[in-house]
Amino acid sequence: MSQQIEINIPDLFRKGFVLWILVGLLVVVGFITSIYTVQAESQGVVLRFGEYLKTVEPGLRFKLPFGIDNVYVLPVRRQLKQEYGFGTPGGTNSSQFAESRTRSREKSMMTGDLNAAEVEWIVQYRINDPRLFLFKVMNPENTLRHVSEAVMRTVVGDRTVDEVITIGRQEIEEEARERLEAVVKKYELGIGIDQIQLQNVNPPPPVQASFNEVNQAQQERERMINEANGEYNQEVPRSRGVADQKIQAAEGYALKRVNEALGDVARFNAMFGEYKKAPEVTKTRLYWESMKEVVPKMGKKIILDEDASQVLPFLQLNQDGNGGTR
Repeated sequence: MSQQIEINIPDLFRKGFVLWILVGLLVVVGFITSIYTVQAESQGVVLRFGEYLKTVEPGLRFKLPFGIDNVYVLPVRRQLKQEYGFGTPGGTNSSQFAESRTRSREKSMMTGDLNAAEVEWIVQYRINDPRLFLFKVMNPENTLRHVSEAVMRTVVGDRTVDEVITIGRQEIEEEARERLEAVVKKYELGIGIDQIQLQNVNPPPPVQASFNEVNQAQQERERMINEANGEYNQEVPRSRGVADQKIQAAEGYALKRVNEALGDVARFNAMFGEYKKAPEVTKTRLYWESMKEVVPKMGKKIILDEDASQVLPFLQLNQDGNGGTR
């Protein structure tokens, strides 16, 4: 007895339709999972089966779909920061600041002269090697937080509280940056340190009033020193100007006297030369010239002749005809 096989054509059609739908979904999913975009300030690290394959630049990129290739996009051209002892609201980086309960512990430090200080600071850094950043250390940004705190405690512990709060801030920032950069390179975190900035550096609240009084006294001292320097800078140039003026006047007077003396010497030498040519004539001329200058200054004059035996009347030459004095 033969068995009759019935073929249901609508069932076969439905099965084929479902198969085509599955194939289409696979194609769409494969196409979607094979396209990715790297932003302008980032680089993409491509992994194939979990192993590093390559690093790609920004733009529209393609990869093998269905999880064969995975891509990690890292903002290598953007400056990142971590805050210590405080937190700015709205931060997008999960390691930008610590939990609120640990911030007071982060900023509480001991200085080299056994004083306490509360130090808040910022570390600005960049990801300069995406491969090391992803695969060398488990969590490089958390490692950076711990290393930065250790470095800052070391640097602050080498200085006095006055240096930390007032005059030594720039040196602390530079030394901390150099130390942190060396440790980061040693650990191969794939991170470059751009800058460390100290923010609020204050004494602990119980002694803050006393420190404020000390700071006010120091500022008052600096103000008085600046005022004294201002007076000094005014008086010294004025005194130097007066001294230079007197020196120049003395030099001018000395030059005048020297020139006059040289002129007198030249005139005397000229007269002496003429004198040697005719001594008697020159002496007579000099005599009469001298008498011409001296006699008018003598007032009334009585002239006696050596050979006269008695006094003779003389003509009143210094009176005019009307009885007046000439």
